Amino acid sequence: MPARFPHFARRLCVLGLAALAVAAAPALAAISVTDDTGATVTLQHPAQRIVSLAPHATELLFAAGGGARIVGTVAYSDYPPAARDIPHVGDNRALDLERIAALKPDLVVVWRHGNAQKQIDRLRALGIPLFFSEPHRMGDIPRSIEALGTLLDTRASAHDAAQQFRQQVDTLRNRYASKPPVQVFYQVWEQPLMTLNGQHIFTDMLALCGGRNIFASEPLLVPTVLPEAVIAANPEVLLTASMGATQGSRPIDTLDGWKRWPQLLAVQRGNLFSINGDLINRFGPRLVEAAAQLCDDLEQARMKRQGAQATNNGR
Repeated sequence: MPARFPHFARRLCVLGLAALAVAAAPALAAISVTDDTGATVTLQHPAQRIVSLAPHATELLFAAGGGARIVGTVAYSDYPPAARDIPHVGDNRALDLERIAALKPDLVVVWRHGNAQKQIDRLRALGIPLFFSEPHRMGDIPRSIEALGTLLDTRASAHDAAQQFRQQVDTLRNRYASKPPVQVFYQVWEQPLMTLNGQHIFTDMLALCGGRNIFASEPLLVPTVLPEAVIAANPEVLLTASMGATQGSRPIDTLDGWKRWPQLLAVQRGNLFSINGDLINRFGPRLVEAAAQLCDDLEQARMKRQGAQATNNGR
């Protein structure tokens, strides 16, 4: 037994040193980012099980490199195609909170103005970290992608996707933003007549193309306006969203009703345009596709303006 003691002592010494090394090793640092509300979201480790409560949030997560970690989504989360296979936990009107809790998410991405506040409060009460997505400017989208990439620890792929978006936006801005301005009315809903104000991301996207929102100064994000106010502003372009998956069973909203007022400049020149609702109504990476179509529509309006001016000068 005494002969073995030195060996036993050496083992104790080695184990003791190992324990000291573990104790001295720095703890993994918590991960913190800022969401679109300005709130700090902190995770103790990269998110592995994520619930997305908006179609655009699902697209942001895929862009950030986290598609495989999404364990629950809401109705109309259909892009990219792989998103269609993820179980649903409700829609923007009603969430299955029990099912969400059963999925044991370590992060939930919420659409601030798309999910009911009472349901958000109940989610918060469960202690699940919430990341609020509510971009107001085109630049908020790549920032969201990178923030989610930080929470997922997929920074490289998130950065690449964010940079691609920024480059596409810069290309459009450099080509169109300084062109002669075009006054635009965006119709969200026909009855009652609703539009968007200057705080909505649509207005920033419109400016990218050299467009001006005639109701940018309205105090409400989605104000109700009178047809007479639109007629008085006399926009050069009327715009709306065409049918997309997000609209579900709602009827296709058209601009044909404005043809009753032929004195409108937009009606006179045939500048009644629509953009796929899944592109223009989702604040994700594909919003730049909507912007490209919008820029093309406004360029058509400018060409018609030049044609009308040439005709008038020739008289």
